[in-house]
Amino acid sequence: MAYQTPITIAEAITNIQNQKFVLPSIQREFVWTTEQIEQLFDSLMREYPISTFLFWNVEKQRVKDFQFYKFLQFYHEKTSRHNVKLDLSGTQDVTAILDGQQRLTSIYIALKGTYSKKLPYYHWNSEHAFPARKLYLNLLRPAQDLEMEYDFRFLTASEAESEEGFYWFEVGKALDFRNLMGVMQFLISNGLTDTSKYPEEQANFASKCLSQLYNVLNDKASISFYLEKGEALDKVLQIFIRINSGGTKLSYSDLLLSVATAQWQEKDAREVIHAFVDEINDVGDKFDFSKDFVLKSCLVLGDFADIRFKVDNFTKNNMIQIEQKWDSISSAIRMAVRLISRYGYNRDNLTSANAVIPIAYFILKNNWGETQLSSSVNSEDRRRIKEWLVRVLLKRTFGGTPDNLYPALRSDINSHIGQFPLYQIIERSKSTTKPISFTADDIENLLQIEYSSPLAYSALSILYPGLSGHVKYHQDHIHPKKFFTDAKLRAEGINDTQKINFYKERFNLLPNLQLLEAQENVEKSSTHFASWLSTRPENEVSQFVHLHSIPTNVSFSFSDFLQFFDARKGLIKQKLNAALGIEQMNVADF
Repeated sequence: MAYQTPITIAEAITNIQNQKFVLPSIQREFVWTTEQIEQLFDSLMREYPISTFLFWNVEKQRVKDFQFYKFLQFYHEKTSRHNVKLDLSGTQDVTAILDGQQRLTSIYIALKGTYSKKLPYYHWNSEHAFPARKLYLNLLRPAQDLEMEYDFRFLTASEAESEEGFYWFEVGKALDFRNLMGVMQFLISNGLTDTSKYPEEQANFASKCLSQLYNVLNDKASISFYLEKGEALDKVLQIFIRINSGGTKLSYSDLLLSVATAQWQEKDAREVIHAFVDEINDVGDKFDFSKDFVLKSCLVLGDFADIRFKVDNFTKNNMIQIEQKWDSISSAIRMAVRLISRYGYNRDNLTSANAVIPIAYFILKNNWGETQLSSSVNSEDRRRIKEWLVRVLLKRTFGGTPDNLYPALRSDINSHIGQFPLYQIIERSKSTTKPISFTADDIENLLQIEYSSPLAYSALSILYPGLSGHVKYHQDHIHPKKFFTDAKLRAEGINDTQKINFYKERFNLLPNLQLLEAQENVEKSSTHFASWLSTRPENEVSQFVHLHSIPTNVSFSFSDFLQFFDARKGLIKQKLNAALGIEQMNVADF
């Protein structure tokens, strides 16, 4: 492995476009943010070193022996995050990037592509949520950010329209200049040297700034690299591991996926696992599972004794076993995700993805198929699984590093094939540091859960054991939130300052929350609870108060909210105690 003559960024871009520079299958996905890319270009302009690269030369006769991928050009957070597989002809040598993929991809996107990330407050399915942005440089003045000298920003075309103090130049167009004379012609034709239009200070800055950008991209040899010419994949993999196992350049799961990709024999682990992550994240109201979750699931469901994330556990033999079991492992994970989706969970309220792994293990060991997800014969198992999931989420059992939990859970499941061992798990957990039994203090803590908490859905679901898996539910304030401002409270005749504070302290807590079918919640809107309930037929009112644990011994009037709150708090406390209390467990189940 020898140090080579550095090349320019323009040469690197040409090599990427000609598919001379490619990505090996052991590389991870692109993960850099726009801020990181902007800082990279600021470093280039200031002539700071951007670290050396490591390239791997693959001769044309060996190209077909390996799998390579294209560089991302148009990054889209929702629809284009994965690299596309290349079908190379083998008519030329290629250079695979072992170290520096993130930097080169960032440069390529900035100069020849776009970056689309989700805007806050927009729905993921909105066509306006992911505007395409290009990298621009303000030619009129330095950056205002103390850590940046040059004002690089990713902007949409409309955002880049010039305004006073800004002249946004599309950075990639600097590659089109043939020489510095072309730079000057651009400056002149766009009036940037005209001191009657721009102050002399801005005109001088524009000239120096654009000239520097041209030099950085076209003349300065910024890409310094070493070249590995060996073609044994094992050697290349060891180099890759050595430069990336420090934990700062590459996450450990990325590294392990790279190892799996190199060692699977019939399937492409990278493509299979990325596609599977996308698939399970698209279930129901969507989830946010990662490849870490899938890789950990493979170790647990594959019954490996050591399930820690370390290279020694991703040996060739282990990877072959996972590949052979992949269809059954992925089927169990898929069914587990579909099951928890029917419980009403999604990316917003599933507070621990790792809690799904034992459910998948139970499904795998009991050979569950499509029938078991809905058959009445398995309804008790589904109830027990849901209770177990609610318990571990509310107790935050899988927080931190939960690797020591899986062996015991596997043992419990294997010792009780045919039935989900909820009560055995509860009893065994009492002697551990993470019990899933509940105390009186735990119940009091649940009653303090707020509307905005991801745990609110889990706590509320205990009060609704008969939730339909085919209906979408919304969290709702029984007495609507809109009435709990100082102004609205006083308008309702509540003027005592202490009482106002009591109202505001309580309205967002569990005793004032319920789950409503989506349509019903829309119809209720922000109507006073008493008024809304009075519009319903008497028989429906009776069913409603029973279903939603509404106390009938107090007034529903907003002026009596504090009495209503205390009464419902007592009622749901009884229900939580009954549902989670150890006295409810049947000794015969052990």
